[in-house]
Amino acid sequence: MKKYFNWQFKLGVVLVLLSVIFYLIHYLIFRDFREIINWLINNVAFLFINILIVVIILQRLLEQRDKQAILRKLNMVIGTFFNEVGVEAMRMFSALDNDLPVLGKRLLVSSNWTDKDFAAAKKFVTEQQIAIEKERVDYEGMKCFFKEKRDFLLILLENPNLLEHESFTDLLWAVFHLTDELAHRKSFTNLPEPDIKHLAGDINRAYRLIIVHWLDYMQHLKHDYPYLFSLAVRTNPFDENASIEVKQ
Repeated sequence: MKKYFNWQFKLGVVLVLLSVIFYLIHYLIFRDFREIINWLINNVAFLFINILIVVIILQRLLEQRDKQAILRKLNMVIGTFFNEVGVEAMRMFSALDNDLPVLGKRLLVSSNWTDKDFAAAKKFVTEQQIAIEKERVDYEGMKCFFKEKRDFLLILLENPNLLEHESFTDLLWAVFHLTDELAHRKSFTNLPEPDIKHLAGDINRAYRLIIVHWLDYMQHLKHDYPYLFSLAVRTNPFDENASIEVKQ
């Protein structure tokens, strides 16, 4: 029976008793029972509206808190992805990009960047015709790299929090698809031209999505984790002059 007499139940009994006492005091002073009933009915009538307002506000606050908690977890997952796979994959892909000098200039993220700079960079990447030079691809090396990361990618895909971040899930699927395409080919010698174009298309898709999400991640670090942002800037795969050593 103890579970039925927890502190919430006791608090409820105390509050009801206090209400009865104050109603009794009101009657003893003014001797007007009709006024008490009238006041009680008016307050009970407004109580439903009050409950509606409170429930909506509390629900919004709880949803916002839960959303922020999920986003924090997601950003941790995204950070792990870039540390383990994303940054090195961007280095690999960008080495095959003939337009890297043009693209690289737009991706020199610094501490001076504002939200507008990040938005402009993402817009440029989205609209820019990004394409690797398929003749220069080291398919075997790329296959080995992603094969080593396959289990890690599978773990990320099993993370239920990623359901809240559809676009990042698209990125993981793009990378995982490229991994499977490379893994299923026993040899890359004398590949037919349509197959080379197909693989290049898979690489380009993953390349673009990784850059866009990398910019989102860099923006998040700049706002919330300046020390991690500093490290990310010093290891920027698009900055030829990037150095891990702090020089300023």
